[in-house]
Amino acid sequence: MDLILDTHTLLWFLNGDEKLPLRIRHLIESEENTKYLSIASIWEIGIKMSLGKLIFPKGLEKLVSLVVENGFLILPITTQNIISVSNLEFIHRDPFDRIIVSQAKDNNFQILTFDQNISKYPVNTVW
Repeated sequence: MDLILDTHTLLWFLNGDEKLPLRIRHLIESEENTKYLSIASIWEIGIKMSLGKLIFPKGLEKLVSLVVENGFLILPITTQNIISVSNLEFIHRDPFDRIIVSQAKDNNFQILTFDQNISKYPVNTVW
């Protein structure tokens, strides 16, 4: 199964947060699944860190290395993704989540997310 993680899902996974359901943790840890992280999530984390809204004591570089060490593939934003975003209904206001939705649609990925607004789009979500 091809999975793309929402930003909060990645952070909960890396931090061992109890808010992440065990079933989702197993999906992420399963070698049968291909796990993607949008470059938009890394961008979002970097912005939140610079604003002081998110603390990752070892810095963004360490976070990115943990992403790679955990077997995530970093998904670039393509021109097609931007076109897809422009065609999305304006359900969700968060531009990072809208990119993740477009990437999931364009690549037929399932999104691992707790965000109920994302599940209102015609994409497959798992939680």
